[in-house]
Amino acid sequence: MNAADLGLPVDVPSTALFTDQYEFTMLQAALKAGTAERRSVFEVFTRRLPEGRRYGVVGGTGRVLDAVENFRFDAGVLGFLRDHDIVDEPTLRWLSSYRFSGDIWGYPEGEVYFPGSPILRVEGSFAECVLLETVILSILNHDSAIAAAASRMSSAAGGRPLIEMGARRTHELSAVASSRAAYVGGFSSTSDLAAGFRYGIPTVGTSAHAFTLLHDSERDAFRAQVDSLGRGTTLLVDTYDVAEAVRTAVEIAGPELGAVRIDSGDLLLVAHRVRQQLDELGATGTRIVVTSDLDEYAIASLAAAPVDAYGVGTQLVTGSGHPTCSMVYKLVARAQSADVRAPLVPVAKKSLGAKSSVGGRKWAARRSDAYGIAEAEVIGTGAVPASLADAQLLVELVKGGTVVAREPLDSARERHQEALAALPMSAGQLSRGEPVIPTEYV
Repeated sequence: MNAADLGLPVDVPSTALFTDQYEFTMLQAALKAGTAERRSVFEVFTRRLPEGRRYGVVGGTGRVLDAVENFRFDAGVLGFLRDHDIVDEPTLRWLSSYRFSGDIWGYPEGEVYFPGSPILRVEGSFAECVLLETVILSILNHDSAIAAAASRMSSAAGGRPLIEMGARRTHELSAVASSRAAYVGGFSSTSDLAAGFRYGIPTVGTSAHAFTLLHDSERDAFRAQVDSLGRGTTLLVDTYDVAEAVRTAVEIAGPELGAVRIDSGDLLLVAHRVRQQLDELGATGTRIVVTSDLDEYAIASLAAAPVDAYGVGTQLVTGSGHPTCSMVYKLVARAQSADVRAPLVPVAKKSLGAKSSVGGRKWAARRSDAYGIAEAEVIGTGAVPASLADAQLLVELVKGGTVVAREPLDSARERHQEALAALPMSAGQLSRGEPVIPTEYV
């Protein structure tokens, strides 16, 4: 479903101004020069992974498709561009009928990627493609960063459920996008109701310390919560004394108590003590949920603890130290004229530093060994070698301006698990290292 169809208040009438001004000045100059209609190919890629990361995760593809569909210039947007002298009248007339009519290919959402991977390929006239640069990058850079952090945390959790709870730590719209990306990366639920409403992500939540402090005693607070939400609820037990709170919780809810949450202290030590106490009280089925500013390293450190689920907020929605993937959107090929029959010519930026790019319309494939484990990301132009024909990574997302690959979010989530399972085991290591497989150009 297109999220815009829901008519949510967090939607905007158009995504056309989620862009930088120089996209419009380039458009105006190209229209005047007669080069705007030249067939062009832009690619999204990153030159390197964030330091210490072994792989990247494609997140936000579905949101990109929505953004492209909603890239429209209505009267209000055109009026803003006119009133602020952003572009001239001929350019405004051209924009008034803008509809992306080209093709988009890309790595499907949830797939992993590596340096140089052509994560997205946008083809059409220069004019219609150049305008999409900023909105595409803003979505992919953010969502892929969150999805990668989520994937690392999920690997560290070793199959234990992860709850996304970072809405209060970021912009309200970023929170929704972060919940979505976290779900792709392996989280099982979110505390953010807007994310649940918009994307169908399971939502969870019970109470905070404020609820306990509201009541005259912790016992009164627990009684009120159990009476309202049932014995299967999760009681927060670290407001005062943890051991006393656990004892009170089981007295009130009985051994059917769903879970207790620990939000402070030495989580490893406290979790062991709480598990022992719960078992002694007969609440052997009561789960332990831990929160408290977790990241993938903290989660990994609790691998031996009797923890049943983790709640993660700040570190997740900020990419666990890497809030962007440094993806770029570069012109890699263009026609020599506006003639639709004109052949494409590879183009590339040359730089003395590390910002050079590789020209040409690219394909990508992942070569695997005899056991089906990935051993290289292979990128090339021209014909795809027969040995890699069945291992190609790019899929058609938009054809002639029409989205052709919209899918349920669960499909992206499942794809990520499959992609991760096909990487070498060292992909899950949290120690610093190079990308888990090399990138080869042919």
